[in-house]
Amino acid sequence: MREENNFSGKPAVILLSGGLDSITVLALAQRQGFVCHALSFDYGQRHNAELEAARNIAGHYQVAAHKIINLGLSSIGGSALTDANIDVPTSPQAGIPVTYVPARNTIFLAFALGWAEVLNAHDVFIGVNAVDYSGYPDCRPEFIKAFQDMANLGTKAGVEGHKIQIHTPLIALSKAEIIRQGMVLGVDYAATVSCYSADSEGRACGVCDACRLRAAGFEAAGVLDPTRYQSR
Repeated sequence: MREENNFSGKPAVILLSGGLDSITVLALAQRQGFVCHALSFDYGQRHNAELEAARNIAGHYQVAAHKIINLGLSSIGGSALTDANIDVPTSPQAGIPVTYVPARNTIFLAFALGWAEVLNAHDVFIGVNAVDYSGYPDCRPEFIKAFQDMANLGTKAGVEGHKIQIHTPLIALSKAEIIRQGMVLGVDYAATVSCYSADSEGRACGVCDACRLRAAGFEAAGVLDPTRYQSR
């Protein structure tokens, strides 16, 4: 279902990766009446399929603006997503996996915070999840609280009493609960790409951590998985 946006509500910045969680957050924010400004990043990730999905999603939801910022985190590496010499795992790992990108959400939220100040927006949405996730430290409630405290201490808006709220509507939901909520909102999950090793056409590998979590979520939700896989 296409959401019509007349740009008459409060502005908000939505971090839009092009994946399952971020499209759900965009649909939620728009349903709540926010004028959505979508922010995506070309940070040197292995493929651009998710970014292409983000472009298409932003167009479908008729966001007020969509920015894609180039970061080049591949210049420091340290992650299987930004360093071609580190293989993406195809089985579960103990501890924080090598797909963790150092400080990624800190960096993403910092840019979102800056754009929010420019827009005079007091709301930032991010689709982090701390239930069905890979154990990344920057997806936890403690991190979000700390960032929000910092945001309101270190910005003109915060110091002048215009507090900025970091919204994490999915943080305590299972992947199945997220999918069910998205279905109620009319989200087309076929438009999303979540795979760490997607090919140029956006087809998923089916074996990486992101693929496993996504597939398990659709199965638990009792919803047909619309993901296009490389081997199917």
